[in-house]
Amino acid sequence: MKYLLLLSLLICLLFSVGGKIFGRCELARVLKKAGLEGYRGYSLADWVCLAFYESHFDSALVDHEADGSTSNGIFQINSHIWCEDYKHGKPNICQMHCSGELSNLLTSNINDDIVCAMRIAQGPRGLGSWMGWRENCEGLQLSVWLKGCKV
Repeated sequence: MKYLLLLSLLICLLFSVGGKIFGRCELARVLKKAGLEGYRGYSLADWVCLAFYESHFDSALVDHEADGSTSNGIFQINSHIWCEDYKHGKPNICQMHCSGELSNLLTSNINDDIVCAMRIAQGPRGLGSWMGWRENCEGLQLSVWLKGCKV
């Protein structure tokens, strides 16, 4: 009986801290609530488009880059500058862990991802800091990303 109780607790913990693949409209609502609509001149659709082309809305995605860095979470925040991976001794501008047990970026709670993405967007390149946005969203009509969503 104790074994089953412990196993149930562990399963609950795993599901509560794990990542999540968001639905398009669900993500749009989360991003709007976080204040991204109009942030730095970018529409909510820009942010949804960015998240799709970077992670396909998967908050647990980790991509291993050729330079040894990782891109992490729903916005694919890179360990080279923005978060700590304990491999490169880099700046960690967003003051968070990239991956592993202490990661702030790979859970279903994307508030830390949003805060870091906002910091990145404050830079001179804005959302152009992300290749996925530059190649797939920039300058395009993006209303389709919010079509049918109640945001």
